[in-house]
Amino acid sequence: MKSLLAAGLMISGFVFGQRATNDTLPKERSLEEAIGYVNVANQSKKITIETVPFQNEKKEKPLPLSKKGQMFAFFGWNRGAFSNSDIHFSGNGYDFQLNNVSARDRPTKLGIVYIDPSWFTVVQYNFRAGYFIKDNLALVLGIDHMKYVMNQNQTVGFSGNISDPKYAAMVQNGQVNLSDEQFLTFEHTDGLNYENLGLEKYKSLVHKKNIDLVWSYGAGLGFMFPKSNVKLFGNERSDRFHVAGMATDLRSSLNLVFWNHWMIRAEAKAGYINMWDIKTTLNNKPDKARQDFVFGQVLAGIGYTFNTKKYN
Repeated sequence: MKSLLAAGLMISGFVFGQRATNDTLPKERSLEEAIGYVNVANQSKKITIETVPFQNEKKEKPLPLSKKGQMFAFFGWNRGAFSNSDIHFSGNGYDFQLNNVSARDRPTKLGIVYIDPSWFTVVQYNFRAGYFIKDNLALVLGIDHMKYVMNQNQTVGFSGNISDPKYAAMVQNGQVNLSDEQFLTFEHTDGLNYENLGLEKYKSLVHKKNIDLVWSYGAGLGFMFPKSNVKLFGNERSDRFHVAGMATDLRSSLNLVFWNHWMIRAEAKAGYINMWDIKTTLNNKPDKARQDFVFGQVLAGIGYTFNTKKYN
């Protein structure tokens, strides 16, 4: 009996011992896994992340004559040249054409009129106002106040008819001499005004701390608004502003900008003018002239550029 009891205790102890071992193994593994997680967490705590103190991003001030939203204004003075042209006159009792007529500009002598604001329209001047609609691309509104003076001392070809015998007699062998001013004086001196809108592309050539050199090129289109001084056949001189036609041009300029704002601009341009409704007599008489010609112009002056956005 004692032998059976001892054997039973041994068997039960073995069985219970096996159960105890099985019960503790999962717990030991879970503890090891927990320790592993803690080690991983501790290792992750040791990882350092470099941080940069927060700073407001500074917007760099753009170069002059370069960025969308910038503006500029310019005032200068010009010299002009004109090709010969045929001028056609028509009215009550006449319809004729003067062929190959030459003309020149009429610059004002150097003096206080060039800097006196009350006299600025006396000189041959130019005005520009530009706005950059895209980076390096500007929409430019311009006024070119040129002066056109027919050379008086010339003999020109004549074709057509004149009913007045006095002036018809001045035509000899298909030509007429204009030098005595009795037949015709013809000017656009108040002036040959070209009101235009252009597109100009700008490219930076030199960029220094306080100086920039910028090249531009473009084209323009507009209308002619001359004040023509015309005296034909001894009539009272016609002298009034009038929309007479249209013109177009190609232009290129160099712009030297100091301290990001002050500008010296030099420009050259060439274009075509067609005026089909030049008033030659006063009031509302049907008398008129028409002509077309090519012109060239050089100009220089001063300006100012504006950054319309705020920068830190």
